[in-house]
Amino acid sequence: MIQIKSKRELDKMREAGRHVGEILVLMAAQVKPGVTTGELDKLAREEIRKRKLTSSFLNYAPGGQPPFPAVLCASVNEEIVHGIPGPRRVVEGDVLKLDFGAICDGYHGDAALSVAVGPVDDESRRLLRVTHDALEAGIRELVPGKRLGDVGAAVQDCVERAGFSVVRDFVGHAIGTAMHEPPQLPNFGKAGRGQRLREGMVFAIEPMVNAGTWQVEVLADGWTAVTADRRRSAHFEHTVAITDHGPEILTRVPGTH
Repeated sequence: MIQIKSKRELDKMREAGRHVGEILVLMAAQVKPGVTTGELDKLAREEIRKRKLTSSFLNYAPGGQPPFPAVLCASVNEEIVHGIPGPRRVVEGDVLKLDFGAICDGYHGDAALSVAVGPVDDESRRLLRVTHDALEAGIRELVPGKRLGDVGAAVQDCVERAGFSVVRDFVGHAIGTAMHEPPQLPNFGKAGRGQRLREGMVFAIEPMVNAGTWQVEVLADGWTAVTADRRRSAHFEHTVAITDHGPEILTRVPGTH
């Protein structure tokens, strides 16, 4: 069953979302040629400490995976998601995905964005635009009375009309006192199918879009997922509450995407 959040719970999730969105914007502003993914993780850790938050990601270990060693997922180019920050320096032309989650007063916020490191090639620029457009298309379906399948179908249609592919192995999810609450929210599906959406539900919707095949591989570190054909991938995510006046994006900083 999907948990329905009370007004008090939604207020807590708004606060968690605000922090997550602000920290992501701060990190994105530091992305430039030569910065290491580890330096961005350090910045996120400092913000977590200053704001008295708890990381959603640090030491997360589902299904027997090794504990995740960072507060940030930083994935470059063909890396789709769950990249482990470290000494790697991004260079001009890279596409960097930043995925970040934090807990405030017991409630999670979760969001991601993709950043072009300086000028990028035409395909990468189009991939970023289409992935963000797909996120917006999915968010528009998060209204009372719609179904889960409507959301996935909207994302999938936007992506595939552009000639790209939607990752199947990783999906969005409901969110609240746990980072991953049931049900899953796939970025593909058939309209009119699945559970009906109700006011008070909160989802992390996160299209992951590949330039080539949708198929993925996980590297030997147990976390980093890459495209099977090693072509590039993009990822955008927001935590969104379903309200009677439309989708409320809890992790969007005013004036940003």
